[in-house]
Amino acid sequence: MGIDAESAGTDVGRRIAEQRNRVGLTLAEAADRAGMSPEYLAYLESSTAPNPTQAALMRLAAALDTTPGSLSGAGLNTPPGQRPAAKGAVLDSMTIAECRRHLADGGIGRLLFVEPARGPVAIPVNFQMDGDDVVFRTDSEGSVAAGIHQRPISFDVDHLDDALSEGWSVLLTGEARIITDSGELARAAALNIEPWAGGDKTVYVRLTASQITGRRIRVSG
Repeated sequence: MGIDAESAGTDVGRRIAEQRNRVGLTLAEAADRAGMSPEYLAYLESSTAPNPTQAALMRLAAALDTTPGSLSGAGLNTPPGQRPAAKGAVLDSMTIAECRRHLADGGIGRLLFVEPARGPVAIPVNFQMDGDDVVFRTDSEGSVAAGIHQRPISFDVDHLDDALSEGWSVLLTGEARIITDSGELARAAALNIEPWAGGDKTVYVRLTASQITGRRIRVSG
């Protein structure tokens, strides 16, 4: 029994699972070709912290008719989108349920609003989900604190795997407000949102979406 690419532990695991499915091999068949145990291959596909050796990647790449770089995600230090579109790439829409699954673990998204002195802007923020709502932190001054009062406002979350030329994006549109209720503030603080940008991010913001759309690029065949 193999690992479904959508439930793989990391990008590395997903690349391995997708390539294995693409060439039509079961987990046991791929492991046999690569000279490794099925249990170890299942670990690489499903673990949240796989750490395959270069030798293991080389054997696995040969077994799956690809390159070690394609499995490991070589070139992640360069801007995404440098590679040509993959053959058999398909762009399709995601259901709201699929969009929510991509948002469930939080991460980094972009708040989209109009800055009076500049026009449309996209500001990256760390976020977590509280039910169906997006919650993030910001400082009390600056464009984000001012921009969230606009109606409507949008929030984008996306992910691109350059090695596979695949990716997805989710766009939420709705209303945002600063959290002021003490109980709601305690609930937001319990989400443990840690902004990468640092600084004094004391303002918690809740975005309630009235519309959610998503698109996904997958490689068929």
